[in-house]
Amino acid sequence: MQKILITGAAGDVGSRLTTLLQDTYRLRLSDIRTPAGLKADADFVAADLDDRAEVERAVAGVDGIVHLGGFSVEGPWETILQANIIGCYNLFEAARRHGVERVVFASSNHVVGFFPRQRRIGIDAPVRPDSRYGVSKAFGEALAALYAFKHGLRVTSIRIGNFGDVPVDRRRLAIWLAPQDLVQLIRIGLEHPDIRCEIFYGASDNARAWWDNSTAFRFSYRPQGVAEEHSAPALAADAKLAADPIGDWYQGGPFCSDEFTDGIERSPV
Repeated sequence: MQKILITGAAGDVGSRLTTLLQDTYRLRLSDIRTPAGLKADADFVAADLDDRAEVERAVAGVDGIVHLGGFSVEGPWETILQANIIGCYNLFEAARRHGVERVVFASSNHVVGFFPRQRRIGIDAPVRPDSRYGVSKAFGEALAALYAFKHGLRVTSIRIGNFGDVPVDRRRLAIWLAPQDLVQLIRIGLEHPDIRCEIFYGASDNARAWWDNSTAFRFSYRPQGVAEEHSAPALAADAKLAADPIGDWYQGGPFCSDEFTDGIERSPV
């Protein structure tokens, strides 16, 4: 059984994954704060990602890493810089130095948020970040490629859509990611023999999807969550939301309309 480090283990996604993966791997958990309900015998290493020495301690002795840590929403540049850019570099460099074999990097749909919703895109589409947060995730994907091709790590970047038990509005009917499907994608990244440097979209079986996830399918991804089973309540909830002409046009939703500069026309392509 591999020993896997989960960074960001105190967050919502990290805490769910801890429960879902604990019977499959020996887990080491890390975060800047202690996860709620941490078991007395848990392997937990407190670490601030922008402190290289603390990251080194967290990484030492593990076979693989699921890197969820960092600042998970839009924020001031200094916050994004320290947590998501310097922190991500520290993580990959520590992985290289300690001979970690595999890294699964939690990227985001916000790497490509400024594509319009009517355009279906694959992983070969150029990045169009919708925020400083999205820029940091694009940086992480580039860093993943550097460490894969220069230093031999096997890296999978998952552009997570919206993680949750059910999709809750129209946008999330297109980008929903069920917990069991994220687990499946992570296990592909940690175990599939042919992984070198891959990008997957973190999305379930979503009939309204904007993303071509054929790369993940080639690695035997078979999503179990079916978004349309939840479409009626999701659409009913969506009808109550305030109109957002920019956010409703682009895939990134409110990340696109936040701080949007007036006078720039929406791109049709």
